[in-house]
Amino acid sequence: MKLALIGYGKMGHEIEKIALKRNHTIHCIIDIDNTKDFKSEKFKECDVAIEFTSPKVVLTNIFSCFEANVPIVTGTTGWHDQLEMVTKKCNEGRKTLFHSSNYSIGVNLFLEINEMVAKIMNNFPDYNVSMKESHHIHKLDAPSGTAISLAERIIKNLDRKESWTLGEAKSDEISIEAIREGEIVGIHDVYFQSDVDSISLIHHAKNRSGFAYGAVLSAEYIKGKSGVYTMKDLLKT
Repeated sequence: MKLALIGYGKMGHEIEKIALKRNHTIHCIIDIDNTKDFKSEKFKECDVAIEFTSPKVVLTNIFSCFEANVPIVTGTTGWHDQLEMVTKKCNEGRKTLFHSSNYSIGVNLFLEINEMVAKIMNNFPDYNVSMKESHHIHKLDAPSGTAISLAERIIKNLDRKESWTLGEAKSDEISIEAIREGEIVGIHDVYFQSDVDSISLIHHAKNRSGFAYGAVLSAEYIKGKSGVYTMKDLLKT
């Protein structure tokens, strides 16, 4: 495939390595200093664009891809309060969007495991649930998109929880602690605690390669498709 990279920081470089190993070509790179290239013929020739930038520009990047009729895989978080609007525009225009708060296969299995545990915990009201997520100091959003996804999927399956919050929580909320420290790639901890014991579920990302690999797999998955897709769709294949 001819791929476009939108954002050429650490993740962009890691995606480039994985894509080349899988015999794709990087046909176009768009970063902060050449956004005019969204309108270039070279960009329009791309089969799929992979976008990892910032919450401030992600919607502009998505809509630029829609305008150029280039399917987009985005790993940027901090914009999902606009997902309903973006989904509507995507479907109305028969465009293609793949979005995820985290492209790691391991993290997505971790999400599924926590859903299962949350369902079981409906029978054991003595256990409260809380979360902690740790990332590098450059991450702009807090809590992380992955932490929000974890919380929302637990809430969907645990009747006694209705929402999440940063810091101290009410009885019907999940408390999330967000830590920004050093160059931590990503650690997510989920705790189910009672007065007598504690169950901890942890996912620790060792490097960015897992995210990059998942993003490239997602690009391969959406080629030739239209509509809105997530990692749940990819994991079913």
